[in-house]
Amino acid sequence: MSQEEHKGWRMDIAPFERPQLKHSVWQLVNTVGPFFVLWYLAYLSLSVSYVLTLPIAMLAGGFLVRIFIIFHDCCHKSFFKNRTANEIVGTFTGILTCCPYEQWRHTHSVHHATSGNLDKRGTGDIWTLTVDEYFSSPLLRRIVYRLYRNPLFMFTIGPVYIFLLDYRFNRKRAGRKERINTYITNLGIAAGAGLLCWLIGWESFLLVQAPIFLTSGLAGIWLFYVQHQFEESYYEEEKAWDYVEAALRGSSFYKLPRVLHWITGNIGFHHIHHLSPRVPNYYLESVHNSNPQLRNVQTITLRSSLESLKFHVWNEESKRFVGFRDLKRIRQERLLRSV
Repeated sequence: MSQEEHKGWRMDIAPFERPQLKHSVWQLVNTVGPFFVLWYLAYLSLSVSYVLTLPIAMLAGGFLVRIFIIFHDCCHKSFFKNRTANEIVGTFTGILTCCPYEQWRHTHSVHHATSGNLDKRGTGDIWTLTVDEYFSSPLLRRIVYRLYRNPLFMFTIGPVYIFLLDYRFNRKRAGRKERINTYITNLGIAAGAGLLCWLIGWESFLLVQAPIFLTSGLAGIWLFYVQHQFEESYYEEEKAWDYVEAALRGSSFYKLPRVLHWITGNIGFHHIHHLSPRVPNYYLESVHNSNPQLRNVQTITLRSSLESLKFHVWNEESKRFVGFRDLKRIRQERLLRSV
């Protein structure tokens, strides 16, 4: 991208990098309120039929995804202008989504600063090996990597491990503020679950909360996965890596039905979000439409996004994702070239 083009999109984005209090408060009202109402309705429906409970709980799970986007914006300091307001709402929504605010804010910031950088992988991203790394890995590491990349593991066991177990512990070298925030989040989760179990019984709590958690967890992992794991994504070594290129070429525009864009907080405009994390979720579409250059990006749909499930390893030579089935062919081609 030329300097003139860079200056052009910067000027187009700048007006949208300031959150509006009325929009943020309204989003809290139309997201957190319906979530609690749906949770209560799901509980009441237990006395009728669990067949009725499941769809209500799954819809509540959708609203929990939207709550996570609010949490996500607070982590970027893009939901409110006031830092303290972001921290308070971020911690509260972090309790609802089982994510410690300070810890997640740190790892996600690293993800944004290193996305697509082959020399700085491993924090806040999907584990990705290159073809060379896969071939040179011991058998056990290759088995673990294949298990990690298995959809059944990634989208069922993965959310349970990440949101219920991994986020309960502080990362190494975490500062005092971050450690305390993790403890507060854990206490909030335990207090909320304990209170509900006392009020309605642990069986009813699990029957309602389990499908909500699984629906939101699966959707959250899927959205994060699919928006970077597409065939012609972007990965470069440090010396050739570029932040703007990583945003526009390594993050997709997930073109969804309007209702799904709403429920997912417009995170499908992921290229815009990576280009400028300071843009609140409710302005992402407007930024996307503001400049033709920002619309000239990898676009995926619900149907085409399913193809991402067959991409597992980054091929440094072709600069494309390939599947495990392609590795045998690639190995043979390399052997023939070396003869």
